[in-house]
Amino acid sequence: MKNNDLQIWVDRIRSGEVRAVARAISAIENRTPESVELLKELFPHSGNARVIGLTGSPGSGKSTLVDQLAREYRKQSSTVGIVAVDPTSPYTGGAILGDRIRMQAHHADTGIYIRSMATRGFLGGLARTTADVATALDASGKDIILIETVGVGQDEIDIVRLADVTIVILVPGMGDDVQSIKAGIMEIADIFVINKSDREGADRVEKEIRAMQSLAMRDDNWNPTIVRTVATEGKGIAELAAAIEEYERYLDKQDLRLQKKISNWRERLVEMLRESLLQRVTRERLSEKELSAYAAEVAGHHRDPYTLVDEIVGSFAKK
Repeated sequence: MKNNDLQIWVDRIRSGEVRAVARAISAIENRTPESVELLKELFPHSGNARVIGLTGSPGSGKSTLVDQLAREYRKQSSTVGIVAVDPTSPYTGGAILGDRIRMQAHHADTGIYIRSMATRGFLGGLARTTADVATALDASGKDIILIETVGVGQDEIDIVRLADVTIVILVPGMGDDVQSIKAGIMEIADIFVINKSDREGADRVEKEIRAMQSLAMRDDNWNPTIVRTVATEGKGIAELAAAIEEYERYLDKQDLRLQKKISNWRERLVEMLRESLLQRVTRERLSEKELSAYAAEVAGHHRDPYTLVDEIVGSFAKK
């Protein structure tokens, strides 16, 4: 892509032009050659949006909660980008739930941009390119970016590396109190939401959370807020927005916001380096035919994988 064409594209994205943003996200998802150059140009214009991650078990009402939270922020005149990460279709490789039919009431609102992403087999609750898509939405001028994870239970940890605020959604009657202990959710939640709190058992879930909080102390000494909601009725949404604002004020007061970003970027840089090095090794040193041959040798116990990997990495390092 010519520099002039790239700059025009960047300018269109920064002006919030929907088609330009959609094209950028598609390029990022498909990892086209121009996507890296595009991200390099967009990154200096990012960093202004508040990134809020929402995670929880399937059936916890994440999409409805995201929908209602977006409405709340639009009432405050904030522009919103929504990234909904869905399971991958085994047939098309795309997001099973498409563009989230239940969120399409926003289609006429130019202040909201909604995009579904497929995980494409990537664990951790997010698609591999979710962070880059968030960068593009940030650069397009969105004030708030809401990221809804796929909801795969114990792998919902990558959102912490991306979000400024992580919200964990629990529901009475689904065993979520036990699951929160198993999944280590106490460690990633900045705010707990007990959704569908009009159901029996909401009090028990809250007691379980508070009991866990008494046993675990976070490094930042923040005590996660517990908010009860009934998202289908819009109840508790204003309180949730207030809780998010309260946590952000705490980060600023304790001078923790920058520290959190540094910690997040440290993890993301390691992941980016790992992925880039793997791509270079496979592209420059390892063909599909060679990889299959190595796999056959290891499977037949003719070679051990540890020595093999050392040899491949060593040969690449000498290049």
